[in-house]
Amino acid sequence: MNTTDISQETKSETLLDEGDHDRFSHYARKADIVKSAVTGKPIVALCGKVWVPDRNPDRFPLCPKCKDLYEQKKANENR
Repeated sequence: MNTTDISQETKSETLLDEGDHDRFSHYARKADIVKSAVTGKPIVALCGKVWVPDRNPDRFPLCPKCKDLYEQKKANENR
């Protein structure tokens, strides 16, 4: 996965994971987001959150764990 394969998405009405993850938008592969939009099947965010993206990610703060993992991945790619 490279930086162009990651997109920010949000939580779903279908709560498949509990806790603070449900209050954030998350990073996930664009292809997975598109597939989920077509099939309605859950996807896995960079942080491990499992959900069906169906909300505007701009309405939620970015998941701190997704952000940290994305920044680490980006830094490693630039080495």
